[in-house]
Amino acid sequence: MNDLLKKLQDIYISPRWILWGVGGLLVAGIIHVAIVLSIPAYVPHSPYERVGSFGADRSFQMLPPILPRSEPLPDLDPSMRHAICRYSLENGPLIVSAFAPSPFWSLGLFNEKGQVTYSLNDKTSEGETVRMLVLTPQQLSILRENPPEDLEEMIVVETNELRGFALFRAFAPSNAYLPQISAALRSATCSDLPKI
Repeated sequence: MNDLLKKLQDIYISPRWILWGVGGLLVAGIIHVAIVLSIPAYVPHSPYERVGSFGADRSFQMLPPILPRSEPLPDLDPSMRHAICRYSLENGPLIVSAFAPSPFWSLGLFNEKGQVTYSLNDKTSEGETVRMLVLTPQQLSILRENPPEDLEEMIVVETNELRGFALFRAFAPSNAYLPQISAALRSATCSDLPKI
């Protein structure tokens, strides 16, 4: 019994040290919370904002080839070549035109958060040329009063997402395809609907 009392006396910690320990934990907790809350200030707020750094809106911008640790956007396939166009439908409807002489190509529309809102590829489209009209339901109702002549030749995509971006990708099976695929991506357009 005496041995147990001696051991308990040896373990005794002064209340002053306990207060210092609790104070240290509180300060560490406050610093941790402050760091966690400040992280969003250093990260792009949305994929839409990040795409804005590639160039002007309503114009396709070629992305560099995908290399390890230097991806311009996450989850891009290194065997593909990419062009991207940021847009806002607040400025009116958008026409996307693209030609892809590739064994595989795809064209996707993404919202501000980077979620796919519409997608098609060479298997779901007729031929290598695509003309797509992207607009809001309100813009479509106005357009129906005086439609453009080639409306029936376009894929009409009606969306409530006012801001987003189009990503055009083409598969490059070998370096021999690169010149024609790069030329096709550069010739893709993402522009205003011509006024009637």
